[in-house]
Amino acid sequence: MCHDCVAAVGTVAVAGPAPAAGSAPSRRSVARLLAIGAGMTALAACTPDGGTPPPSSASPSVTSASPASAPSSSSPSPAATSASAASEPATPTPTASPAPTSPAARHSQQHSLTDPASPWVVVNKHRPLSPADYVPADLVQPNITLAVSGEAAQLNRTTAAAAEQMFAAAAQEGVTMTLTSGYRSYGTQVATYNGYVASRGQAEADTASARPGYSEHQTGWAFDIGDGGGACSFQPCFAEQPAAVWAKANGHRFGFVVRYPWMLHEITGYYYEPWHLRYIGVEAATDMATRGVATLEEYFGLEAAPGYL
Repeated sequence: MCHDCVAAVGTVAVAGPAPAAGSAPSRRSVARLLAIGAGMTALAACTPDGGTPPPSSASPSVTSASPASAPSSSSPSPAATSASAASEPATPTPTASPAPTSPAARHSQQHSLTDPASPWVVVNKHRPLSPADYVPADLVQPNITLAVSGEAAQLNRTTAAAAEQMFAAAAQEGVTMTLTSGYRSYGTQVATYNGYVASRGQAEADTASARPGYSEHQTGWAFDIGDGGGACSFQPCFAEQPAAVWAKANGHRFGFVVRYPWMLHEITGYYYEPWHLRYIGVEAATDMATRGVATLEEYFGLEAAPGYL
């Protein structure tokens, strides 16, 4: 819009001295015609290309907006997006697939991480059992090959049933497993731990045996396996025995994980124990295997527990 149009017309209209009195009518007519012509020229100069004047601000043109001054319909502004998200839930596109949700996220209210009776209880050097002298209420002896007797041959009922299925499946594939250590009471753990301290010192004992009240064996959810041939029991070379190889590859199908994996002692607090299996349920164990999560601490988002607090 030309902001000087009115001033230009007014200037031309009053330009020059007023006609003197008594001047001939023909001269006044000529001056009036000249003024009108000049005003029309000024108005034409305010109109681009001499065409129709652009619309006023009261009637904005859509095509006059640039991306920098007004958002396009395909690219809403952040403010508009936030307002829309706040008022209406986002609708996924037809091709979008929902993000995978772990059993831990879906069932966090169903399985406790602190209750010893829960299959997801996490026991480590930062997380003792409560009560410290906990005893499972449903201890049974599973129908599997046993290398021990007494309380060490027992597991809680859920773990025992899963162990029976796993041992049977391994046997069908020519792998013989034995139960070498199952449930361990608080009193037994006192004797076991003190024996390590007496022979190796407390610092080394803490890397090989749990202190009383800090052992998974006391929950009935964990046990140690041996190979049918009896080789390398409770030694690093057990990792190469058929029972250990099979359990590592297939244990998740029955709800088991190798609780203390290779080179993750800075998280679990214990060196590699390929013989120590822990029941957490088929869904969670399979999810860990699928996602490549090796420890319960990482899976449940807990802090590492390399040493006692």
